[in-house]
Amino acid sequence: MRRVLFLIPMAIIGLIAFLAPSASAVSPHFVGTPTATRSGNSLTVSGKEAGLGNQQSVNISVTATAACINPGGQDPSAANKRSVSGGGQFPVQNGKANFTVTLTATFKPSCSPPMTVQFSNVVVTDTGNGISVSLPGTY
Repeated sequence: MRRVLFLIPMAIIGLIAFLAPSASAVSPHFVGTPTATRSGNSLTVSGKEAGLGNQQSVNISVTATAACINPGGQDPSAANKRSVSGGGQFPVQNGKANFTVTLTATFKPSCSPPMTVQFSNVVVTDTGNGISVSLPGTY
């Protein structure tokens, strides 16, 4: 009987020790690299973040440089470059969050054909958890 009484508290302590690390294991990270798609003067960035634990939501911010590019592939003046940004708050479910953020560049004078808008230096940031990822290339 004494042996059983000794084993019950030890089993409870072992169970608590086993469950405690998994309950507090939070390691926010982007799953893969977010994707970016350009359509006209807009850039849509979508992705997934995981390792969020019991957070209710995440704040995602996207920044980029937009340039008005001529048919020769050059940006003709410094006035034709703009920093653009956008973001939003996205719900977390089961420690994961999906997000989609759209940025729109506006130029004066407008960037109209044959000129096109090109996005570069795209950075996605979870402002609450302090993690960022830079997207390669131009869009």
